[in-house]
Amino acid sequence: MDLCNNRIELSTGRREMLKSLSYGFGWLAFSGLAGARSFASSLVDDPLAPKRPHHTAKAKRVIFLYMSGAPSHVDTFDYKPELAKRDGQVYRGNAKLLASPWKFNRHGESGLPISELFPGVARHADDLCLLHGMKAGIPAHAQAQMQLHTGSFQFVRPSMGAWALYGLGTSNQNLPGYITVNPGGAANQYGSGFLPATYQGTPVRLPGGNSRGGGQQARRGRNNQSQDPIEHLESDRNGAAVQREQLALLRRLERERSRRGKGDPAVETVLEQYELAFRMQTEVPGVVDLGTEDRKTLEMYGIGEDGTDGFGRQCLLARRFAEEGVRFIEVSAGGWDTHRNMRTELANRCGAVDKPIAGLLTDLKRRNMLDDTLVVWGGEFGRTPYAQGSDGRDHNAGGFTMWMAGGGVKGGYEYGSTDETGHKAVEGVMDIHDWHATLLHSLGLNHELLTFNHAGRDFRLTDVHGNVHSDIFA
Repeated sequence: MDLCNNRIELSTGRREMLKSLSYGFGWLAFSGLAGARSFASSLVDDPLAPKRPHHTAKAKRVIFLYMSGAPSHVDTFDYKPELAKRDGQVYRGNAKLLASPWKFNRHGESGLPISELFPGVARHADDLCLLHGMKAGIPAHAQAQMQLHTGSFQFVRPSMGAWALYGLGTSNQNLPGYITVNPGGAANQYGSGFLPATYQGTPVRLPGGNSRGGGQQARRGRNNQSQDPIEHLESDRNGAAVQREQLALLRRLERERSRRGKGDPAVETVLEQYELAFRMQTEVPGVVDLGTEDRKTLEMYGIGEDGTDGFGRQCLLARRFAEEGVRFIEVSAGGWDTHRNMRTELANRCGAVDKPIAGLLTDLKRRNMLDDTLVVWGGEFGRTPYAQGSDGRDHNAGGFTMWMAGGGVKGGYEYGSTDETGHKAVEGVMDIHDWHATLLHSLGLNHELLTFNHAGRDFRLTDVHGNVHSDIFA
């Protein structure tokens, strides 16, 4: 084997040992698992060492409940009595206003109006901060999803989770600092863009997928939830003892290179990633094994029930990762693109996530974790107040609702508003750049100071935009 022109002769067995690395920790190291750090490395040189925030943080971590496909705000969290009064009126062209088929009731001491589609979440009304003035840049799924996650719908940019990890690092030794559970979109949505690959998200997949939550696949996986949560997590060629020997050999080879003046920091980084991937083989299965939870907790998340099992597992896993110190966790649920059959489809989607989300909020509170965990719910844009066909709504980027809970935000609070029908944001308007700036602020990061020099200029998540909406914080 020729190592930078320093020839080192290896036995056939040793050559096979090195070759097998590409089937084990080699793949893991370059698939996002470099997001967990090793305390064995120098804190000065370690890009994931814990860093001081710019100001006192209100939240230590984020759990983003991403509803891919754009939920209808006027049927869930944005109560519009005027829309009900004007049901059937011509709004523009041939489009007619469509009243929500579901009732809104006021909940908690705060009296927040929440649709009957979310009875479980409604019990946490006094913890919710409803952001009614949300505004997206473009009403097309692919572009809006990229903007929501990265701040840009035109260029490949680092995701918000990658920026958070870059800004704060992680105190975790054996797990990634940024995890996305059952991602359904493009890898760029959790990628690191021009930031070092160390900061990209690590996909973790559970049985049941992310689109419909529950179903036969989820039920088949109830007793097998830890099977292949991360691709190629375990070597299919060698056991732990052989892998330790492989790593030791690589270390000896690199020390020899360094002794001869041929050391390379990049090679050292790769070796650290290999070692991390090896440690994760024992760490990850324990975290994703939901069998250690008691029956009451599983029931609280809707695990074991038709419809809620899939997303319930994702939410419980998010809590477990948060407990282990993971900085940014995204949990995805698809199927919210209700152009037709809305009465059935939207009811099914809400039913699949309501109990798991309520269980997550309850679980975080009882563990005293909600105060320093920012939970965020929402999609890439909203839906129109007028009908598409007889039973659907079209895309609407002009105004919609997301909500936050914990992480220092005001509970039982409505911030901003759309117009009387829910079509356009008119007060407390928060575009995606503002939303990113506000999210980073909760983590103690100043979005204007969190920059990375690339191609000759300093880039940031919010580009040259973004305002922190400090009124939402207690």
